[in-house]
Amino acid sequence: MNKEFIKINPITVGLATGLYPFLYNYYSNFTLVDSLSQLLFFIVFFLVVPVAINFILKASSKKSNFISKNYTLLLTLSNLVGFAAFITFSMVGAKKKLILFVVIITIGLAFLLKKHLSKILLIEYLLAIIVGVQLTYYVTNTINFSSEWKHLPDAISEVSFKKKPNVYIIQPDGYANPSALKKEPYSIDNSVFERFLIENDFKIYHNFRSNYSNTITSNSSLFAMKHHFYKNPKPSSGEPYGLRKSIASNNAVVSTFNNNKYKTSLIIESPYVIVNRPTLGYDYCSISYKELSFLSRGFDMAVNSLNEMEKVMEANKNQSNFYFIEKIIPGHIAVTKNQSKGKEEERKIYIEDFEKANLWLREMITLITKNDPSALVVIIADHGGYVGLNYTGERYKKITDPKLINSIFTSMLAIKWPNNETPSFDNELKTNVNLFRILFSYLSENEAYLDHLEKDESFLIVGEDAPFGVYKVIDENGKVDFKKIAF
Repeated sequence: MNKEFIKINPITVGLATGLYPFLYNYYSNFTLVDSLSQLLFFIVFFLVVPVAINFILKASSKKSNFISKNYTLLLTLSNLVGFAAFITFSMVGAKKKLILFVVIITIGLAFLLKKHLSKILLIEYLLAIIVGVQLTYYVTNTINFSSEWKHLPDAISEVSFKKKPNVYIIQPDGYANPSALKKEPYSIDNSVFERFLIENDFKIYHNFRSNYSNTITSNSSLFAMKHHFYKNPKPSSGEPYGLRKSIASNNAVVSTFNNNKYKTSLIIESPYVIVNRPTLGYDYCSISYKELSFLSRGFDMAVNSLNEMEKVMEANKNQSNFYFIEKIIPGHIAVTKNQSKGKEEERKIYIEDFEKANLWLREMITLITKNDPSALVVIIADHGGYVGLNYTGERYKKITDPKLINSIFTSMLAIKWPNNETPSFDNELKTNVNLFRILFSYLSENEAYLDHLEKDESFLIVGEDAPFGVYKVIDENGKVDFKKIAF
């Protein structure tokens, strides 16, 4: 006798289809899906739609003999196909070919399991309970809603600019500093492009580096003008919660420009930094939320940033402007061990993308300098390219080799100061965290703001070959270190 563990009806089957994938999606991707609009969408996507489909089947079974005779099979198909598609999406995103492949396999499985639907539902609900507990633990123990780390020690956010050039921050992702490019493990001859920069009145800042190891952690610190130290991470947590919103929302830098009557524009080619739909602090963004899919994982759109800049520069030519322009090249080596082709091949791929980045930079710089010769133009990377490692995930291991540590943090910085008037204190430009404090000191002609520079230290989260924690790996003097910090 087949015991029915769970009553089979449109609601129980529909909820079982999407509940575990819904909870798993939040547990594994929380920093990408934490807005209210996404929550409402995913409730409909994962839960309401499967229930509605099953009610349609129920109603149709009263009018169609075929559906009536195969009702249990169709419910099983609805459940297993939906469950498989949802969980695949939650794990890898909207990869249509992979999801289709999983769905085809699941259809065959449904025919074999149609007599065991009640047991399937029981397993799905048990999985939902397990991940629900994990999600609850994550929310209560990992998420720190405090914004105390952003509090500034002075009134720099209220600074009044005496100089008001247009300010362009151009960020090529993972672009290594010239001082590192000349040496191993990069060994890249970039002299032609460096001459181009010098001919266009850029000053190159050698040995400049980032404080953090990826785009979100680096840029959140950049725009806050403060260290966050990864906000006391836990071993089970992924990207520290809350840092993503510090980039595109009303951060200290953007609000300072707004207070000085600048129009602020975020020019991004992919929605990576806004995929969780934060309340934008910028006056304009090159990607609107109307264009952004709720299923996006951040790299499924491509905006032509050069075309976008031509358009907005023309529209904004009669006012002071701040632009943050992001380009996702050259990037870095492969993220995981399985993706990696080995350190030598990964270096070759990086060089190919590096050359593409140089072409884009030439075009962007030419566009800006032609139309805005008196602008303050900054080229600053968010981190290095990780060349010399096999994959970026190796950063979680204890690394003491100075070449590899510097490969992670080496960061391009070149600045075109208006009228070639380089401030006397530009020797303070050593790491990303202090960039805007130094720029604001220049624009306000007030060096008192330099009294509160953050320490030029670099940090990694380490969990292999050393006790889990945040480690200072480069000290304020640029020396490679390995010291666990206490919170």
